[in-house]
Amino acid sequence: MRVLFVVFPWRTHLQHMVPLAWALQAAGHEVRVASGPELTDAVTASGLPAVPVGPEEPVFEKVEREQGEVYHKLVEAHGEQNDILIDVCEDREEVLTWERLRWGSRFLAATSRASNDAMVEELVEYCRWWQPDLVLWDWLSHAGAIAATAANVPHGRMRTELAVEDRARRHFLRVRQEQEPKEREDPLGDWLGQWAHKFGGEFSEEMVTGQFTIEQMLGSMRLKSPSPHLALRYVPYNGPSVIPHWARRAPDKRRVLATYGLSLATDPATAALSLEQMQGMLDALADVDIELVVTLPEQLQRELERVPGNTRLVEFVPLHAVVPSCSAVIHHGGVPGFLESIAHGVPQLVIGRAMTDIGERGPRLERSGAGLWIRGDAPEELEGARVREQVVRLLEEPSFGQAAARLGQELAAQPSPAEVVRELERIVNR
Repeated sequence: MRVLFVVFPWRTHLQHMVPLAWALQAAGHEVRVASGPELTDAVTASGLPAVPVGPEEPVFEKVEREQGEVYHKLVEAHGEQNDILIDVCEDREEVLTWERLRWGSRFLAATSRASNDAMVEELVEYCRWWQPDLVLWDWLSHAGAIAATAANVPHGRMRTELAVEDRARRHFLRVRQEQEPKEREDPLGDWLGQWAHKFGGEFSEEMVTGQFTIEQMLGSMRLKSPSPHLALRYVPYNGPSVIPHWARRAPDKRRVLATYGLSLATDPATAALSLEQMQGMLDALADVDIELVVTLPEQLQRELERVPGNTRLVEFVPLHAVVPSCSAVIHHGGVPGFLESIAHGVPQLVIGRAMTDIGERGPRLERSGAGLWIRGDAPEELEGARVREQVVRLLEEPSFGQAAARLGQELAAQPSPAEVVRELERIVNR
């Protein structure tokens, strides 16, 4: 069986696909990973064969440009002070007006265009030549659905976060049907349809959802969906890594990891904490009897005014190497930190709204009893004293650890990559 993975050029979106690709290779199947050239080194470092498609232009710049153009049109239509753009997790029908839904769809389509358009032509050409038996695409990488449709190949989507965009899409389609025919725009469907028509096909909603979805999220937290889905156990892959000496032994004190992904370095405007708030967190935790490990880019480490004696600053540490030794984890809501903590039964504190689905996932985490969520809607919520209060709760109240252990057992019971390979074989052989 030939399986083509497709992912737009963003490293963390590649990493969640790697363990399943390994499992397919181990079962004797041929695997390729197609993405923009800027991801080639990350793909080959995973031991998988890369298929670079499209030009070298960084995807982040394209996304910023496309979203900026849509935002400029929104301001022209509704002024600077408007409440049109709302949280994609919003589920109240009375709030989901047509104006809000269509502008949300315009932004999603702009993001998808910027992330995918440059890859499509070469990807379709390669897909038609290599003739894969199955295409698996990251949930933001619709180029995979376009190529699979053009080559008439079965295709599935891979997700890590909660499928809040799918629910928003269902709301959009419902309200769209209530509009006058001339008002029934569908920016995402029209964009996908244009590509489908170019290659002799027709748009279908499967180009948005996949013919099925592989979901790594904990089963008890996933959103209900009419689309077929396969559950997949989370298996960590953080890229090439070295286990540092300090992580090779049990800590002398309770260890707390604070990690905030790439956002502080790549896009400070969307980061969970500013550098000033990071300093406040370090100061507030300075007198707590813990070893605080903080992942922070070197240039930002130099900008801190103080580093308390109980704090260890590192640029990077593989999560699966350090989380098992932790008593609590603080993070920005990224799925690797979220699921790694669950996998090892470690209570977690999620800070801010950096992740698209956190408006759903944060409350679900709190209801599970395995962690806490600081929303960060007001600046004072992100002050060091607030973070300290929540971290101390995670450390001192046994119920958090007990609930995290229960979730860990649930996650371990989800099908392994090897088991999902057998399901994929059945799908292809139908």
